[in-house]
Amino acid sequence: MDANQDQGAKELFQGQAQLYKLMFSHLSSTSLKCAIELGIADIIHSHGRAITLSELVSALDIQPTKTTSLFRLMRLLVHSGCFNKTKVNGQEEGLSTLWETVHGIKFWEFMNQNPGINQRFNEAMASDTEIMTSFVVKAECKQIFEGLGTLVDVGGGNGSLSRIISEAFPGIKCTVLDLPHVVANLPEADNFKYIAGDMFQFIPPADAFLFKLVFHGLGDEDGLKILKKRREAIASNGERGKVIIIDIVINAEEEEHELTETKFLFDIVLSVNSTGKERTESEWAKLFFDAGFSHYKITPIFGMRSLIEISIQKKFKSICDYLAAIKKPVEDVDKQWQLAHGLGPDLRPLKAAMLGNPPYRQFGPFILQGSKS
Repeated sequence: MDANQDQGAKELFQGQAQLYKLMFSHLSSTSLKCAIELGIADIIHSHGRAITLSELVSALDIQPTKTTSLFRLMRLLVHSGCFNKTKVNGQEEGLSTLWETVHGIKFWEFMNQNPGINQRFNEAMASDTEIMTSFVVKAECKQIFEGLGTLVDVGGGNGSLSRIISEAFPGIKCTVLDLPHVVANLPEADNFKYIAGDMFQFIPPADAFLFKLVFHGLGDEDGLKILKKRREAIASNGERGKVIIIDIVINAEEEEHELTETKFLFDIVLSVNSTGKERTESEWAKLFFDAGFSHYKITPIFGMRSLIEISIQKKFKSICDYLAAIKKPVEDVDKQWQLAHGLGPDLRPLKAAMLGNPPYRQFGPFILQGSKS
């Protein structure tokens, strides 16, 4: 991609992010209205000092399972400047969504029962994919797909993303897995086909598994189940096996204020429609490492999305062999482990791994065998 194309892509994705912000901007005022009706400002004022999330939950007399929803509401309002930030610890996920409370069924069940709405939703997802895919597949991240023989696009809708991949890489046999009402009667090709099914029940084997905007609709428990199964599937596939995720990564410290706000607005939408959430890098890292993956790489794409590649690296005899293989300085590798486990900025985990210290023996992450070399 030359300089002019690069600038054009950047402007296109910035424009897309701005449109999303305009689409969901009503949620800022709605969230403020919610806080006013709950009397949150009065509770904080009466408290006389900074209030913790758990204290606010108790004062509001709401179910503890709604703690996460309250945190996400307050995170948006803090980012908007309505409140000041205090340190908050992670809490359990809610058991049901606002959508289920109102409609009595889950979001995807509602879509299945309303074909017209489902069609418009799938068309919107396809349009979103087409804007992004040509830059991702054909330019910025094409090396991720090179050398693959088979790929399954999990929850891939009408297959617009996989179709572009199959055209750009004719040697890859692409399969789109989605619910029966989504993939019914869609046209196939020699290296492109559909399978109707539920990703929680069955995902066909492949060299790589692609998830575009799937995990942000899943809570950590469901996401972990799927990732553990994918890890088992690629473990026997050598170094070629991988999971590719296109999703949102929150990086409030480094990205523009408006971009972070848009991601927080997306998060509010998810809190209504699903048990999912938008994740920070540390939350993504914990999910990957808990599932048993050893390595991840995040490539920011212009605008809202990032491309995440996760894999299982081979075992090495020493930390030196590992660092040489991945071609990364020790500080970068250690940062990934710190993000997943909440450690401070030092190299103790790596040094411990070199000596085979049991608490950190898995670090490489999860690939080093204890060694003093």
